[in-house]
Amino acid sequence: MATNRTFTMLKPDAVENGHMGKIMDMIIQNGFTVKAMKYTRLTEKQAGEFYAVHKERPFYDELVSYMTSGTIVAAILEKEDAVASFRKLIGSTDPAEAEEGTIRRAYAESKSRNAVHGSDSDENAAIEGAFHFSPSEIF
Repeated sequence: MATNRTFTMLKPDAVENGHMGKIMDMIIQNGFTVKAMKYTRLTEKQAGEFYAVHKERPFYDELVSYMTSGTIVAAILEKEDAVASFRKLIGSTDPAEAEEGTIRRAYAESKSRNAVHGSDSDENAAIEGAFHFSPSEIF
């Protein structure tokens, strides 16, 4: 059975472009409850650890540089079948291919500056949430 929590980050482009409130409103309007949230900036070490799964990929260095270029909003969200529901809400990685009404269609600049991260599995949602939040920060 799918867990009821997922993890997201509003990426530096979304924060820099002033879309935090609009994106969080979309999330809440789609039935998600925020269980933890913080406004923060990743260090190079943190970004490297978070995206370690991509270390051998050609875009890794650019990804780490981008994710440390500005502030982010990290959040744990709750809803029935949260991971799948959130993946549907954020849309395709490429905003040109994302469906109307999705976060990336509305707010992403490009495939690499795509406004928001969403966990791709229940297991990764738990790992990613624990990376950013201690148990006492989750409500």
